Amino acid sequence: MKKGEPKTLTYLSLVAVVLVLAGLAYAVVHNHMPVKETAWALTPPVIAIALALITKEVYSSLFLGILTGAFLNAGFDLVGTLNQVFQEGLLTVLSDKWNVGILIFLVILGMMVQLMNRTGGSAAFGQWASTHIKSRAGAQLATMLLGCLIFIDDYFNCLTVGSVMRPVTDKYNISRAKLAYLIDSTAAPVCIIAPISSWAAAVSGFVKGENGISIFVQSIPYNFYALLTLAMMVIIILLGIDYGPMKVHEDNARQGDLFTTGITEEAAETMRKGEKIGSVIDLVLPIVMLIICCVIGMIYTGGFFEDKGFVDAFANSDASVGLVLGSAVALIITVAFYLVRQSLPFAECMDCLPEGFKQMVSAMLILSFAWALKAMTDSLGAAKYVASVVEGSAGNLMNFLPAIIFLIAVFLAFASGTSWGTFGILIPIVVSCFQGVDHQMMIISISACMAGAVCGDHCSPISDTTIMSSAGAQCIHLNHVTTQIPYAMTVAVVSFFTYLVAGFSKSALVSLIFGIVILCMGLMAMRRRNLQQ
Repeated sequence: MKKGEPKTLTYLSLVAVVLVLAGLAYAVVHNHMPVKETAWALTPPVIAIALALITKEVYSSLFLGILTGAFLNAGFDLVGTLNQVFQEGLLTVLSDKWNVGILIFLVILGMMVQLMNRTGGSAAFGQWASTHIKSRAGAQLATMLLGCLIFIDDYFNCLTVGSVMRPVTDKYNISRAKLAYLIDSTAAPVCIIAPISSWAAAVSGFVKGENGISIFVQSIPYNFYALLTLAMMVIIILLGIDYGPMKVHEDNARQGDLFTTGITEEAAETMRKGEKIGSVIDLVLPIVMLIICCVIGMIYTGGFFEDKGFVDAFANSDASVGLVLGSAVALIITVAFYLVRQSLPFAECMDCLPEGFKQMVSAMLILSFAWALKAMTDSLGAAKYVASVVEGSAGNLMNFLPAIIFLIAVFLAFASGTSWGTFGILIPIVVSCFQGVDHQMMIISISACMAGAVCGDHCSPISDTTIMSSAGAQCIHLNHVTTQIPYAMTVAVVSFFTYLVAGFSKSALVSLIFGIVILCMGLMAMRRRNLQQ
């Protein structure tokens, strides 16, 4: 790319946004064109995502998306627009209990990571792992395995796996973009097929008139995007297949550049300087305590210590509050453990707290903007518009409906950056279409909705799990987005055709075998292409 091209693209993109807004303003004000509950309601996230991918500027792109939504909500009134951006947007989402809980959890995780790094626990684990992990493939498989084991919650997964495996993947010159992909691909895709997880609890709550957990368990074999994503990771790791922007990052990482863009080698070396080697227990015990405390925190919020069983408590848990309580207790235990072991003096432990906060500022800012953008999209009635589109297509396309629902869920989750919001819109529609009519098709269609939502969430630059995967891997966010999309879209295309087969065969085994065969053929073709270059 030529030196002046990024700035030129930025200016052209901004001009395009201004022209779109001017055209919308004219149509809304002079022609009284309806905006709410129409396709125009999806304009804000489309603008934000397009700008982010074109200009590589995340903050400004998200803010322009928020501004677009505010303009449309306020009818292009200036005072009303400012009120929408701040009072109805940023201030509202930042005063939401769930959102604040997630931000606090992020901060505490940042503090714990900083403490583990300062004691040398992360470096010690990297050295220990290097005696057991002998190759790049082994390091990637270990990352994937750890991600699969931490299936309780995707937020917890992203940050924990990143903090544990970063020293190991760095030692074997695996790019931060590849690490972020492995983390992201074992976060939501694993949680959505784990019966005991915050995701299972969320999905079961959207299935009215049915046993939600039972429906969730029955849908697991049909969740082709999640299953094929796991299969794809194993294949590309074992065969060393990389393509698209990820290949550039991996080729550079083999030469010692783990970041490719955004961080110079001098800065990377500065980050590594002064890192002392501690003891493996300085990393293992805090992580174990974090897992135990967060599980206890989540079942506590679900009423486990009152009168509910473990599964019911998990299904009724408040993940945001549970993760805050658990991580806070784990932080206290970690500090006490380091003081008793004399791994760090008290003053240095306290110095790590603001440093850990600083590490998470970027992720917190992107999350806040993404939530505000979602609030703008919700207030424009995007959910009702999508619901009407799905209901309108349900009549004569029953066998094709799983594939259609998958595509709609992908687009909606990509545009809104939320899987759970997509579940809330589409699952009740699916249940109303098939309940009492065709139970098997209802299961397949619910699975298609969940798979599409995870796929869209996986690709979206404004998704919380995408943002947290970048934070967990300490990877430049847009590097993660641009390298992951080709991989996610490969699985998405295969999943679409797999749902077509499932709609007619109604067999999970036949459909999954078909999907795996098609996926293997595509990846082997990509491998041959790489070998020929």
